[in-house]
Amino acid sequence: MSALKILVIPGSLRTGSLNAKLAATIAAEFAQAGVDVTRISLTDFPLPIYDGDLQAKSGVPKSAINLKRMMSSHQGVLIVTPEYNASIPSLLKNAIDWVSRVQDPHETRRQVFRERPFAIASASAGRLGGVRALMALRLILTACQAPVIPNQLALSFANEAYDDMDRLKLAADIEALKALVRQLIEFSQRTM
Repeated sequence: MSALKILVIPGSLRTGSLNAKLAATIAAEFAQAGVDVTRISLTDFPLPIYDGDLQAKSGVPKSAINLKRMMSSHQGVLIVTPEYNASIPSLLKNAIDWVSRVQDPHETRRQVFRERPFAIASASAGRLGGVRALMALRLILTACQAPVIPNQLALSFANEAYDDMDRLKLAADIEALKALVRQLIEFSQRTM
């Protein structure tokens, strides 16, 4: 049997992003568990703002097709999102909107979402840890018919959550991260 493959998508491009750091931390935990993990940047998949007229005129952009195919090549997907105004950033929403429009000839619409479990996480310098963004992201993914695992991670006070070796300090944060990883592995193995 081939190795389980998990795709990690940080929803932030900002230098020093707490969410990119959390994505790297979770990716390392997947690797320790023997998972073949791929962490990408949405900068590698540049997309115009979704517009139905643009799609009708020019079709789905190649970057959306490539991102969808990247998702298709993994059994599970983790999205780590910052919280912007109690929701997710437009960069991430736009990527999801475009990918939801990609349909290869042998597929049904949104098949890429339905056929693999998704996990969600967020990091914030505040005490809520991005939980409002997680609620919004769960709603968006569910609308795309994606199975989103029950466990999620909202890392509060993320700017103070790491030690000098870039490891999480609090036992509760470490356990929440490990529980998320275990559950996504368990759900993803069912798709193999």
